[in-house]
Amino acid sequence: MKKSLLFIAIAAGMITMVGCTKEKGWKKSDRDELRKELQAYRDMVYLDNLAEVEFNTFSGDVVEAVEYDYPIYTVFYELPGRGDTLDVYVVSTIVERLDDNPHNLRHIYPYSWLVAEGILPAGLDHQAERAFYDCFSHKVKRHYRTSRNFIHAIMNDPNAANTVAKMQMDCAAELFDWGITTIEIDESVDLTPAPSSTN
Repeated sequence: MKKSLLFIAIAAGMITMVGCTKEKGWKKSDRDELRKELQAYRDMVYLDNLAEVEFNTFSGDVVEAVEYDYPIYTVFYELPGRGDTLDVYVVSTIVERLDDNPHNLRHIYPYSWLVAEGILPAGLDHQAERAFYDCFSHKVKRHYRTSRNFIHAIMNDPNAANTVAKMQMDCAAELFDWGITTIEIDESVDLTPAPSSTN
C-alpha cells in the first residue's frame, strides 16, 4: 500500500513538472504573438526597406534570440520594461546584419533613393553597387568604429545625416567620378530700359 501511494505521488509530481515545463516554454502561438509585436518596428530605419520575406526572416531571428535568452516564455512576457528589452534585441539584430555583410547598408540607404538624391548615378550594375556599399561601409566603420555606434547616431544625432551624406558622396566621387555640382546663377537683373526703336 505504501509503495502504491509513493508511486502515485512520484508519478503525480513528474506529470506536474512536465506540465509546468511545457506550459512555461515557448509555444507556436507565443512566437506568433511576438512576431506580430515586431510589426510595430516596420517603420524603423533598416527595417522599412526590407521586402516582406526579408522582414519575416528578420523577425524570426529576433524571436529566436529572445527565446534563447528567455527559454521560459512567462519570464520574458512579465519582464518589467519588456518593450525596451525588445528594442535592444531589434537593434542588436540590425547591427549583426550590418556586421555580417556591409552590403546590407542598402536597407538603410537603398540605391534607388541614392539615385533620386543625386548621390549616385543611375544605371549602376550589381558589382558597382556592391563596390559603393563596401566603400561606404569602410568609411562608416572608420568614423563610427562599430555598427552599433552608427545605428545609434543615425537614429539620435541630427548631424549624422550630413556626415553620412559626405561619406556617400566621397565614395561616389572615388568610384565613379560622380559628384553633385553646384551651379551659381547670376540673379542680377539689368533694369536699364532697352533703347526704343523708332521707324
